Amino acid sequence: MEEDNNKNMILAMVLSALVVLVWFFLFPPEPPAEPETTAVTQTSDGVATTPAADGAIPAIAATPAQSRDTALAKSERIEIKTPRLSGSLSLTGGRIDDLQLTDYNVRLNDPSEKITLLSPAGGPNAYYTMYGWAPASGLTYDNVPTASTVWQIEDGTTLTETTPVTLKWDNGTGLTFRRTISVDAEYKFDITQSVENTTDGEVRLAPYGIIARKGEPETIGFYILHEGVVRNSDGEIQEIDYDDMPDQDLDPRENANIDAIGVESEGWIGFTSKYWMTALAPQSGQAFNSVSKYSASNDTYQTDMRLPTMAVAAGATQSITTSLFTGAKEYDVIKSYEDGGIAKFVDSIDWGWFFFLTKPIFKVMHFLNNLIGNMGWAIIGLTLIIKAILFPLAYKSYVSMARMKELQPEMEALKEKHGDDRQALQQGMMKLYKDKKVNPAAGCLPILLQIPIFFSLYKVIFVTIEMYHAPFFGWIHDLSAPDPTSFLNLFGLLPWSTPDATSFFAIFSIGVFPILMGVTMWLQQKLNPAPTDKTQAQIFAWMPWVFMFMLGQFAAGLVIYWVANNTITFIQQYTIMRSQGVKPDIWGNMFGFLRKKKDTA
Repeated sequence: MEEDNNKNMILAMVLSALVVLVWFFLFPPEPPAEPETTAVTQTSDGVATTPAADGAIPAIAATPAQSRDTALAKSERIEIKTPRLSGSLSLTGGRIDDLQLTDYNVRLNDPSEKITLLSPAGGPNAYYTMYGWAPASGLTYDNVPTASTVWQIEDGTTLTETTPVTLKWDNGTGLTFRRTISVDAEYKFDITQSVENTTDGEVRLAPYGIIARKGEPETIGFYILHEGVVRNSDGEIQEIDYDDMPDQDLDPRENANIDAIGVESEGWIGFTSKYWMTALAPQSGQAFNSVSKYSASNDTYQTDMRLPTMAVAAGATQSITTSLFTGAKEYDVIKSYEDGGIAKFVDSIDWGWFFFLTKPIFKVMHFLNNLIGNMGWAIIGLTLIIKAILFPLAYKSYVSMARMKELQPEMEALKEKHGDDRQALQQGMMKLYKDKKVNPAAGCLPILLQIPIFFSLYKVIFVTIEMYHAPFFGWIHDLSAPDPTSFLNLFGLLPWSTPDATSFFAIFSIGVFPILMGVTMWLQQKLNPAPTDKTQAQIFAWMPWVFMFMLGQFAAGLVIYWVANNTITFIQQYTIMRSQGVKPDIWGNMFGFLRKKKDTA
């Protein structure tokens, strides 16, 4: 029975390894490509359509394709300059459509090009925000500002964290519209829209905000990461992929595919990618319609914040303030906005199905990083904490393994006694386990618990921007990218390059930490003699090196965790086995094959 159990366990391990290998060939880890920024290809772009209160959509002329610089030069602009943002807003349409994140470089240690988040209509990969009023009850689009309206500057010349700007437009028939835009020192804009009614009658109109992007953006395409629409609707987080938006229900009034949700009091909506997000958020308690929209006619993806229709009495002024987040999904920043009233905003980070593990894992790691000042050491500190939490289980496991080792002579005696009588052998072993109070399955529990922790940590390292370009020490300058060294050029000593990350042969380009992971896993095995069965022994012998190549192109932060975990596990197991009177013959298990060859000779 013992032999059958071992064979079943080995078979399960081999099949699992094969499944993982095939999985990673089909869905490989993200290569160390640069994050999304403005592309060099050019596409035609139409300005996003505005949502009329009655559902009617005006015809919007397409904008000819042009370079980004040409598109920016098409309108007068107001500069945006804060400690973390640079760019401009267009007086045509009053759109925020030019934004760079000054703290984030496209390439590691190269400040010459910053991450570009928003780009103007008509240029490559247009991605912009637009605000306005949808007419109702007798008003038409001629009476309200549209995407092509040229606003005047009423106050302010540069938008900074201390100097807001106010735009003004008079429709010439008694309505004056104003838009005051302010920004904080991080990534949040506040937009106050107002309308002054100097006519002799009441007018009705509905404010809105739009985030629009031309064409489906280039995405990483890795299934554990969501890229597309993300929104909170009264506490329910929903994610919609870009390729699912054209499958939304067709609304003939707008000639677009729409998924609309009525939000009663707490919500926001926007587009998210791995590290960056742009989202619209009304004030807490404000009802609105949250709309995911795809317009095939101009290939535009939109998220709309459609607010209720407002009645503005004759001689009165009505205003409404909403917020716009556009920047990096830094935990501390978005948590501060959540505390300030944007409900469940930290859930814009893609925590995944195992959020009950990924969230606390990140919080502990983030705390340690703030304490230590180095994310690599924070990962090692997290490993120590996880091992400490699991130590009671590990202790029982290693004690059981030590006792199993003590039973080896008696188990061998049972095998000799019963020979091929498997039923008698099974009964004898079960009695032996019961008499000695040994659970042969106890050693599996810590391993089973490590699996969800491992994948949760992988998720955290993959999706959180705190890993982006975060250094450890020495040659590790970016924990979100694979170990840059390779044994193929003796870790940089030989004057030739290694295979490109997109090449199949990159899997053989193994760095220092993946090798350390394989070595530490191999050392763990050597705490016990190799199985007597030759097939089992060969499989066990190859496992560390198979996993070394499997994880070699994973983020360095994850491999550092695995090295630390293996090292701590080795120390724990060795110490506990010694405390139980078992003296592991590590050197003998490592080099016993040499003795066998010598004896054979």
